[in-house]
Amino acid sequence: MGGICGWTGCKIPVNERRKVLENMIQPIVQYDSSSVNILLNDASAFAIIGHPENVHTFQSNGYTVVLWGQVRFKNIRHSQPDTIQNPAEYFLEHWLDNSEEALSNIAGEFIVCIADDHQGQLMLAIDRLGTRSMAYQAIDDGLIFSTSQDALIKHPLATAQINSQSIYNYIYFHMIPGPDTIYKDQYRLLPGECLTFRNREIKKHPYWKPVFIETSRRPFKELKSELRQLLRSSVRDAIGNASVGTFLSGGTDSSTLAGILGEVTGEPAQTYSIGFAAHGYDEMEYARIAARHFSTRHHEYYVTPDDVVTAIPQIAAIFDQPFGNASAIPAYYCARMAKEDGLTRILGGDGGDELFGGNERYAKQYIFSLYERLPAIIRKKIFEPWAKRISGKTQQPLLRKMYRYIEQASTPMPARMETYNLLLLHGAHSIFTAEFLETVDSKYPGLLLNQTYHQTHAKSLINRMLAYDWKITLTDNDLPKVVKACELAQIDVAFPLISDEITAFSLQLRPDYKVKGTKLRYFFKEALKDFLPREIIVKQKHGFGLPFGVWLQEHAQLKALAADSLSDLKSRRLIRTDYIDTLLDQHLKEHASYHGTMIWILIMLECWFKSR
Repeated sequence: MGGICGWTGCKIPVNERRKVLENMIQPIVQYDSSSVNILLNDASAFAIIGHPENVHTFQSNGYTVVLWGQVRFKNIRHSQPDTIQNPAEYFLEHWLDNSEEALSNIAGEFIVCIADDHQGQLMLAIDRLGTRSMAYQAIDDGLIFSTSQDALIKHPLATAQINSQSIYNYIYFHMIPGPDTIYKDQYRLLPGECLTFRNREIKKHPYWKPVFIETSRRPFKELKSELRQLLRSSVRDAIGNASVGTFLSGGTDSSTLAGILGEVTGEPAQTYSIGFAAHGYDEMEYARIAARHFSTRHHEYYVTPDDVVTAIPQIAAIFDQPFGNASAIPAYYCARMAKEDGLTRILGGDGGDELFGGNERYAKQYIFSLYERLPAIIRKKIFEPWAKRISGKTQQPLLRKMYRYIEQASTPMPARMETYNLLLLHGAHSIFTAEFLETVDSKYPGLLLNQTYHQTHAKSLINRMLAYDWKITLTDNDLPKVVKACELAQIDVAFPLISDEITAFSLQLRPDYKVKGTKLRYFFKEALKDFLPREIIVKQKHGFGLPFGVWLQEHAQLKALAADSLSDLKSRRLIRTDYIDTLLDQHLKEHASYHGTMIWILIMLECWFKSR
């Protein structure tokens, strides 16, 4: 929880600057009762909110430093944390000596700001996986910035014009990928990125890029021992001085955290799980298996359709731009349980799949990649013309599978991962109004995906997909989902599995230790098979998936909310009215869970508009 907002170089009268900051900080203090620290200088201004453990400031000789988050320094051993009296001052000293080395030395979840009023310069940076967001907008001679877009647009010089391209991107991705935001001329820092602003000029560069060591041959036993050690130290760091529990879905990651948390604290972990009374969605039994195995103090809650109706407007409002991951609702109710029990922090298992190779699509793409091993002349002259010739025609099931395989396998990465995308399946012209499509570039999402996928220098398919997912799945989707759900519940959250140390460890694992053939998370599961219950090791990935499409067909209030929201959305002239009618009257009946996703993201779009 908490955050930062401020500016540099903006011409705000001295007697109005504090009032402007107090106004900007309101969207943040709405969900955090921590005290606000305001720093005013000749050329810059800051407002910082957060627990004292997470807020560090320093001012001297025209410099102002704000260091926010669960910060550690790599060159300071765990046994010597008290050697640093003020982390912000310590960072400034190292920054002035060697800026790149100073940034590389910070570990953990962080945001750092340095204002140099003498030079009229500002530096902003966020952690390597972008755990928290930092938005900015250039205005005249200055720069406005904030961890909250809602706070940023409260600055009197900020603009808040909706970017049509971002609406299109939202429907495509179900979120808005960085560096874009919902607003024109407003952007976000990318993971591991540093921004400097001076003389009206913005310069950005990555201070960290993942480098995969794909030929490592370290002994398995040695790697296993190191992983267990890193899990314990990362959980210990995540606990800090907080009263801590952990999400428990019954998957590999959350179960691992539950067990390690008990080891580190020496007492049963407080674990929190969500269930659904819907066939095929409830994973509570796996959570109970893990809870029994580690003797946790387990807490459960079954989310109902009534809960969803209540939470939708709250979830839409807590996000400062449209966000369509429905799992934010169960995450919120889970976090709320922990908050009601008096805990101040909850641990999330996000990132384990993306570091160690646990998503189902990794195995699926491995199978498709086998096609590339065939001689090109056979693929291009025989198989692909045949698949194109019979595609869409009624065929025997085996033939249909064959040509569908060839169609997908012959599609280059990363476009191949988007073959089930609802926007691509239905077509942009059948979804959006012609008036809206004139204002956007329909090719932009594909260009963004290609840029993200090909920016890594990894040679193996799995590592290229992992690097891609660190940005698209983690930074843009899963992390904000949990962070904002916890913010709404007013409880802090930490993610031990994506600590800098575990991330660095995953980079040195050979590719077949991540996905061995079609075996997902091969090394991680083998290394922990004497620690986790067998049922957890062999189960398929599921998580806190919300049965929205199923419930939408049978729950009157949910139906009414959907009908009202989509009726109002029609008036915005973004989405075709006939498409919305077909979604509700036909597609939902054909495949409730699949098409229910599109209904959900449209509802959340309209609810976000109404919350502004």
